[in-house]
Amino acid sequence: MKYIDEKNIFRLLDKGKDPPDGAVDEAIDKSLALKRLSLEETSYLLNSRSKRDVRRILEAASLVKSRIYGSRVVIFAPLYINNTCVNNCLYCAFRKDNILINRRRLDMEDIAKETVSLLKSGHKRVLAVSSESGNEGLAEARYYVEAIRTMYGQEYKNSRIRRININCAPLPEEGFKLLKSSGIGTYQLFQETYHGDTYKKVHPSGPKSDPDNRLDAIDRAFRAGIDDVGIGALFGLYDHKFEVLALLSHVEHLERTFGVGPHTISVPRIEPALGTDINETSPYKVSDDDFKKLVAVLRLAVPYTGIILSTRETPEMRDELFRLGISQVSAASRTSPGGYSGEKAGSEGAQFFLSDHRSLDEVIASLIERGAIPSFCTACYRKERTGETFMGLARPGTIKGKCALNALITLKEYLKDFASEEVKEKGNALIERLKEELSDQEKKQLDEFFIHIERGVRDEHV
Repeated sequence: MKYIDEKNIFRLLDKGKDPPDGAVDEAIDKSLALKRLSLEETSYLLNSRSKRDVRRILEAASLVKSRIYGSRVVIFAPLYINNTCVNNCLYCAFRKDNILINRRRLDMEDIAKETVSLLKSGHKRVLAVSSESGNEGLAEARYYVEAIRTMYGQEYKNSRIRRININCAPLPEEGFKLLKSSGIGTYQLFQETYHGDTYKKVHPSGPKSDPDNRLDAIDRAFRAGIDDVGIGALFGLYDHKFEVLALLSHVEHLERTFGVGPHTISVPRIEPALGTDINETSPYKVSDDDFKKLVAVLRLAVPYTGIILSTRETPEMRDELFRLGISQVSAASRTSPGGYSGEKAGSEGAQFFLSDHRSLDEVIASLIERGAIPSFCTACYRKERTGETFMGLARPGTIKGKCALNALITLKEYLKDFASEEVKEKGNALIERLKEELSDQEKKQLDEFFIHIERGVRDEHV
């Protein structure tokens, strides 16, 4: 697999089992200074097992997340536009040979209905998700573009979708240029596993069986002008320590080649799915404790990169991971085409079974109770703070001030337009409490935005 040096990763993991005196503390201190860790330094953290070291890792991850992003947690929803996949990924219910699920490819009318359903619940950010048709050329790219423009074109009362990211199969460079022209935010693509033999085993047929095409797709997206990309691994397919170092090898490649790494890293963990038992039979299942540490280590290794958590995890796990480095979460998700508007592909059409079934209002309530700011902010995309510009603000932690103000603005909008009375009361109390931490100028600025919200103005930001 290109630029994933397996021998070096295994060497570093072996070396990390016997770190030099003070190596773990030095790595943690480096991260607390908001500097990215090397593969070797990350290996020391991954291999550390003492209670004292693990406690320090978890505590440091919480501090680093706070220093970069403050207490805000960005919320989005996935919108699946089809599940007509031609791949045979052994872990996925969408795999071609699975006869147990209903297949569906949404047309623009369907997509409009799905989008309005999300708007009615209060969502502002969407991740469009597509399976692989086997014909990922310009025609498929045009379908994506039409879907994205349809989503942007919907309105409910005074609310619209403000940012659409997309998770779709690799495209040619011209296809990515079309995506860029549609106004997407982040292009997201997971390698699933970076271990070569495991990749071949779990991807036996279909276009996805070519691992290098998948790796190259991120490069093609950059060359096409998409400077915000998201990568990830499906933890549980292979040893999670290997996957973390491989992910970071991918980060290093992107930084060397394009001057900027991924905007986000996603950390899905294998969950049950219809027609597959790999979540039960895999010898590499990640325990809850190891998963918490994994997330914390990633936060320390790339302090400035967003880390995304899905509704694969239970409410309890998600609530705990908010403080360990997670900066974006999906909420009230459906993983089947048509799953929001009531015209479902059926429960048999879902990609995997969810573990967090809470409504958006309930997720927001949980965040508020923990002192976090639920955020629907999309200001960085509007202000062209993407790619290298965004990282220039994120690396030193100066993005935090903008994040806090914009998160409070979008929370106030949600409370005004969609929240239950209980959440409205708790949310307004949180806003008043957090306002006391702002400067006089910031308080004045925020109050002006709030007056505008009361008057019906929406989608203002700094």
